[in-house]
Amino acid sequence: MRTARSLSLLAIATLALSLGACASSQESTAPVEAPPAAEQNTDTADAETDAFPVTIEHAYGETVIEAKPERVATVAWANHEVPLALGIVPVGMSKATWGDDDDNGVLPWVEDKLAELDAEIPVLFDETAGIDFEAVGDTNPDVILAAYSGITEDEYATLSKIAPVVAFPDTAWGTTMAQMIEMNSKALGLGAEGQQFAADLDTKIAESFAQYPALQDSSVLFAWVEPTDLSEVGFYTTHDPRVGFLATAGMAVPSLVTEATAGTDSFYTTVASEQADQFEDVDIIVTYGDDTTLPLLQGDSLLSKVPAIADGAVVVLPDNTPLSASANPSPLSIEWGIGDYFALLDEAAQAAA
Repeated sequence: MRTARSLSLLAIATLALSLGACASSQESTAPVEAPPAAEQNTDTADAETDAFPVTIEHAYGETVIEAKPERVATVAWANHEVPLALGIVPVGMSKATWGDDDDNGVLPWVEDKLAELDAEIPVLFDETAGIDFEAVGDTNPDVILAAYSGITEDEYATLSKIAPVVAFPDTAWGTTMAQMIEMNSKALGLGAEGQQFAADLDTKIAESFAQYPALQDSSVLFAWVEPTDLSEVGFYTTHDPRVGFLATAGMAVPSLVTEATAGTDSFYTTVASEQADQFEDVDIIVTYGDDTTLPLLQGDSLLSKVPAIADGAVVVLPDNTPLSASANPSPLSIEWGIGDYFALLDEAAQAAA
């Protein structure tokens, strides 16, 4: 398994998404089988919540935003996508360092939105070594959005000296996409618009998923295996948005994941490869890797006994690509990558049939 520091770069920029939340000392997550975005806390997205001052509760207490912010900064993974989706270009946002296909620090779906808004790329905060407080401060923001993040309490306190901060609701890196949209849009005074955007996303997800009936109720394990150490398999629990997205779309959660989730607050855990029998009800495995990944798994004496691996029902998302990044669902990546993602899952489902 990758080191905690490596995982951090995956969440904010690396496997981030992949093993993203490990970086913070607050490594956990919010529930995955959460209601669709449009159904969560709709009472906070009505017209009344759009009047200022606005109070937003989060893991470190509450933040009061006195007036509608004009200069919006965001830190951590994908928080900038909410204001962009609602027509607001941040003055500064996190630089993409994982999944960026042209090394400009911006993922393709964000580039598309900026082009649609006829906007230049904002100031980019390089967070590979942690939050760049000076760079954030230099943008003179009226609010800092970090609803999906793993910022520590000290980081929250430091950022709060710059501007009001919207931190994660309960546990680090455990914010669902629905919660991210709700909290960030409310902070902008656009709660109703955020609710409508979330409802539209739910519709697009449902329409796309309906095109692949083989996926309905197929169980999926989102995993990571270190190529140089096949003695254990890491996998995401239902505290992680990756798993929650697939479960909400209509896929089943294997008993291995359900049981592991019940015993931890973490978004990620491991199981020994010699316990291959625990993978019996896994129809499809999703992982990060390259063309060597599946042959490597099928050539292992223990992992080759896992039915999904033996059948080739494995989706290998090309490491460090936009598609891999989009598998950690975010407001703008859904429409960009959902068709390709579901198609790959469908191919795996056919192999498992």
